[in-house]
Amino acid sequence: MSTATAGGAATPGRASSAPPATPRGTKKKSVLGTRPWLAAVFLLPALLLLGALVVYPIGYSVYRSFFDASGNGFVGLDNYTEMFSDDATKTAIKNNIIWLILAPTISTALGLIFAVLTERVRWATAFKLIVFMPMAISMLAAGIIFRLVYEQDPDKGVANAMWVGVHDSFSASPPFPGAHPRPAAGLTESSNGSFTTQDAVRAGSPASIPLVAAKRDDISGAQDAKAARPEAGKVTGTVWFDFTKGGLGKQGAIDPGEKAMADLKIEAVKDGKVVAKTTSAADGTYTLPAKAEGAQLRLPAWNFSAPYNGIDWLGPSLVTPAIIGSYVWIWAGFAMVLIAAGLAGVPRELMEAARMDGASEWQVFRRVTVPLLAPVLSVVVVTLMINVMKIFDLVYIIAPGPSQDDANVLALQLFQSSFGTDVNQGLGSAIAVLLLLLVLPVMFVNIRRIRRESRR
Repeated sequence: MSTATAGGAATPGRASSAPPATPRGTKKKSVLGTRPWLAAVFLLPALLLLGALVVYPIGYSVYRSFFDASGNGFVGLDNYTEMFSDDATKTAIKNNIIWLILAPTISTALGLIFAVLTERVRWATAFKLIVFMPMAISMLAAGIIFRLVYEQDPDKGVANAMWVGVHDSFSASPPFPGAHPRPAAGLTESSNGSFTTQDAVRAGSPASIPLVAAKRDDISGAQDAKAARPEAGKVTGTVWFDFTKGGLGKQGAIDPGEKAMADLKIEAVKDGKVVAKTTSAADGTYTLPAKAEGAQLRLPAWNFSAPYNGIDWLGPSLVTPAIIGSYVWIWAGFAMVLIAAGLAGVPRELMEAARMDGASEWQVFRRVTVPLLAPVLSVVVVTLMINVMKIFDLVYIIAPGPSQDDANVLALQLFQSSFGTDVNQGLGSAIAVLLLLLVLPVMFVNIRRIRRESRR
């Protein structure tokens, strides 16, 4: 092999490294390996769709926001002024800020915790699959699921069923909600809902207390009422459900088959002070000591109060956090998968070196793992922020009618203004422009990050 020297002679033993010359008359191809006009032809359909479905609607929304509800009268910035003076829109902006702070932060934090904790366990793949599975469910289906989860009735709502179960494990439930004494039973109702006998009780003379309006489910398994026996030096009596099927029983008397009312709290009150307490037995009887002599009997309001019904998850104060919880349930799996992929690329040597230097696992996590995962965490947070700014379906489905105004967000307010009861598409377009302006900075940060990473 030989190469040419400066004088034109070839030098043996050296291979030529110069690129082959381009023949004259040949047009240079583009990076895509084809002619630029051909690439433009292939891109033209996508550009037309982009213009028709994105650029034109944005431009028309901006144009429409300067007109009134009819679309004929030019109002300038009046729609924007009305938007910021409207209570519903201000509530929507406030809730969007809450969403923007809480939802991406909690979802990313849970995703990071799940990704780190499941890194060394055998069942990590199964756990990640379970956590990621809600991503396969549409927002509509997820909204219906959590609408049932947050149902107020513990017999229907899972959240309240669990909460009421825990509450009732540490606190007794009222035995007979809604029950009360017969009108002619000699008891008067206090302002706090308790019932007190008009006459003082005497030892050796049983004091019977007939009650009505108890629910059938509360007395269905009760024993038959038993008449109390007089005891010297003690106050005795019976509390029972004074009702016989067919109305054949005698009021104020214990008829055969009438049910006892057990577990009722009974207090003996003298001069406004409780001197003795007891609880009715399974057969409805009760016994008070001698110091109850001359006292009045009181049935505390707790006996008849409504049972604990759980938390009003979809009430005005908790509806937004409750819906954010459903969003986190869906998107925590997305954050976990991305963070786990980033964690797989973290050099293990750095973690081992930190451990060799005496760093604890918390220090390794805080000062090594998290800084190395910062690019991935920023991707997750920015993606979720863009997604949260457009949240609509979960709020629309989960929030009930009375609480929907309290859970309002910009996308929902946009829908209600444009297609709701009082249609004003000028105001709706102004809200759409505001929503676009709020999303643009986040998108700009995301684009800069992508360009920065592409240069590396």
